[in-house]
Amino acid sequence: MVKKIVGIIVGILVILMAMGCGRRDSAQQQRSIEKKELTYWCATNPQEVKLARELVDEWNRIHKDVPVKLQTLPASQSSEEALLAAIAGNTTPDICSNMWPGAMDEFISAGGLVRLDTFPDFWPYILERVSEDQLKTFQARDGGHYQIPWKTNPIMVFYNKRIFKKAGVKAPLETYSQFLDAAEKIVRDFDGDGQADYWMLYRDIKPIWWQRLFDYYPFYICASGGKTLFKGDKIDFDNDASVKVFQFFRTMYQKGYMPVAQFQGDQFLAGRLAAQISGPWLVAYIQKFAPEGFEYGIMPIPRPDDYKGPIYTYGDPKNISIFKTTKYPRQAWKFAQWLISRHADLRLLEICDQIPIRKNLLNDSTFAAYFKKKPQMTVFARQAPFTRGVDGVADLKEIFNAISQEYEASVIYGRRTAREAVKRAVKRVKVIREWNRQ
Repeated sequence: MVKKIVGIIVGILVILMAMGCGRRDSAQQQRSIEKKELTYWCATNPQEVKLARELVDEWNRIHKDVPVKLQTLPASQSSEEALLAAIAGNTTPDICSNMWPGAMDEFISAGGLVRLDTFPDFWPYILERVSEDQLKTFQARDGGHYQIPWKTNPIMVFYNKRIFKKAGVKAPLETYSQFLDAAEKIVRDFDGDGQADYWMLYRDIKPIWWQRLFDYYPFYICASGGKTLFKGDKIDFDNDASVKVFQFFRTMYQKGYMPVAQFQGDQFLAGRLAAQISGPWLVAYIQKFAPEGFEYGIMPIPRPDDYKGPIYTYGDPKNISIFKTTKYPRQAWKFAQWLISRHADLRLLEICDQIPIRKNLLNDSTFAAYFKKKPQMTVFARQAPFTRGVDGVADLKEIFNAISQEYEASVIYGRRTAREAVKRAVKRVKVIREWNRQ
């Protein structure tokens, strides 16, 4: 009898121990799952948040062992400031999809990023998506790759078809002389009230660095055959291409084709501007806010009359990076591959109307229905392979500010010649770089 009671007690203890072990195993497994969680930061605009939420939810349904937690970038004056602060505080996410190439040098110098070309499958995966020519534009000064090319917004020229037709102007305007001739026909008094009825173009005249990303810089990339401001670590915009761009815009202001003023409201949709320099996001904006009957076309950035070769422009790219604080770089790399999958690229188009950096985009059946529905976007898809970003050098905002100061003095107010202004801009940039190296 005693033996029987002892046996029962032992049995109960074994069961309890097993249950305890089971609970511990379950708890350990749960902690293991929690430890593998990745944090993903996306941009704060509503379209990209919607895209990110959808892609994260789909990933989490399939990859329960590596769940992803979505967060928008912390509030700051800029994404770059938020990310640099996170690097300094060791509070970076595992992965972020709002990486501006112009800040790469600072991120890399701070030791914040994983070098992606150390993953064994990096090259075959990336080269299947991106051309070698484009990939080189995102290469760091140390020869490494710290960003995954994701999306581009080619800067092009939108034009009002009604205004062009009224003035007897035919698009596209391919060269500077064609653009200036068209402006002469358009910027005049059609109704006899003594004032010009339309402006050819409008740009904000404030000398803020990012303004140059929508006038001087895309025109310079085009005029130079795809150059950026630097070649390696060497200043590379002290050339005739820069001078021609400054002179083109200087002429536009001198002849009154562009106003030296600041406007309130959208003058393009109001029918006061013949043309507007912008990216593909303007397509959705026009469709939403344009008055009934508004007709527009899209054409490439005009080039100098003597230019021969492909037509390039600024691509306004945003890319994806993995941060060194991640405990699971391989899992983060796999999630990054999900963010640039064909399915994800299609949703980028459908939700955000932004162009994925992907070869043969218009020949891929995955995207055929989208481009059939939105034929205006095919113009940007054709331009996408011929885009350039910005140099991943330190002090880039200060550099563009220096160019903006000289642009304002020469182009807008005519205080010095285009060549003098370019020379002075180069000197300013040299001083900035020397000062910040001390």
